[in-house]
Amino acid sequence: MSPGTPQRHVLVVEDDPSIAALFRDYLAAEGFVPTCLEDGRDLMRILRKQAFSAVLLDVVLAGPDGFTLCQQIRTLSAVPIVFLTARVEDADRLRGFELGADDYVCKPFSPREVMARIHALIRRAEGKVGPAAALPYSVDEEGQQFVWKGTRLNLTPLEYRLLRLLVSRPGRVFTRAELLDSLHNLFKDVSDRAIDSHIKNIRRKISAADPETNCIASVYSVGYRFDLSA
Repeated sequence: MSPGTPQRHVLVVEDDPSIAALFRDYLAAEGFVPTCLEDGRDLMRILRKQAFSAVLLDVVLAGPDGFTLCQQIRTLSAVPIVFLTARVEDADRLRGFELGADDYVCKPFSPREVMARIHALIRRAEGKVGPAAALPYSVDEEGQQFVWKGTRLNLTPLEYRLLRLLVSRPGRVFTRAELLDSLHNLFKDVSDRAIDSHIKNIRRKISAADPETNCIASVYSVGYRFDLSA
């Protein structure tokens, strides 16, 4: 890190002391300031006190698991989140992304590769939505609804699931096929053209709550991208 560059803090939530120590050393060697937690009991309190450039998050933890913690983080911050986990099932990966994770790395892993992913995520995030940028929305997971600038969007279950996936990875283009796949288990009769109609409804509901925003961009012949900076 060059002189004069602001220090970047990275939070590691990992209950394996050897893995936590490994990333603490790697992060420090590359100029980051690491903070390590063995569980998530103090996570939200720490996030409110300190801005982080990235969070490394284990899935299996004592107390709230990583998926629950990811949900909590996303109510407060758009900080890049990388899951580190031994859970390799596709359903777990999809759940992680739907809840707002930016990357999902399975154990065993290369620490150098994880560091490269962290650098890439931080580069993407800086200048767009900062490490602890305030979000205009919050997510009611139990009610499966979004509250946008104080207004409940009153989404259908299908619309909620679509928007939840889009906001999980800001800036990423989701193809219509990927959006369809994310709905397959619950909504088997959705077509490509129906996806377009549901996205139109989501835009309309967001616009009613926040007329100045245009956060769901169409990518011609591909799909859709969520981008608050658009």
